[in-house]
Amino acid sequence: MTALCQPEGMSRLLVVHHSPTPTVRALTDAVLAGAHDDEIDGVEVVEREALDARAEDVLAADGYLLGTTANFGYMSGALKHFFDTIFLEAGGALSDDGSAAATETGGKKPYGLWVHGRYDVTGAVRSVQSIVGALPWVQAAEVLEVVGDVEDRHREAAYELGGTLAALLT
Repeated sequence: MTALCQPEGMSRLLVVHHSPTPTVRALTDAVLAGAHDDEIDGVEVVEREALDARAEDVLAADGYLLGTTANFGYMSGALKHFFDTIFLEAGGALSDDGSAAATETGGKKPYGLWVHGRYDVTGAVRSVQSIVGALPWVQAAEVLEVVGDVEDRHREAAYELGGTLAALLT
């Protein structure tokens, strides 16, 4: 694998998402627009579809934004595949019984999460947070939970989420 190069002095924000519908893509686009806000300097934003993201992307990043649909009370299969692929290499910790174990509190990198569902997103949020809790990451913004149609207020909140995570890395 080749190392990912970033401009000297710049932080890297990795955006990993599964956006299979125009509804979810609208949230993703707003998150990305916020992360690219003109007021934010010194942050390289790297976007990856969940099925294409690799551990080297995670290891090269200083912060993360994750987006998923809520499917049958769980995160998308694509985002779960991402976690399965990168977990151990990215510093994930397992307990003796093979379940995710909480990581140390120091040196954690910030992350944010947005989830869209038609009826409920509770299980999807819980499933992502249980895995992320075993990575050396720390939640840095409130989870954006969107149920039903995406409205202007949701797009504004998604923009804010993207901008918040990018600004934290400056």
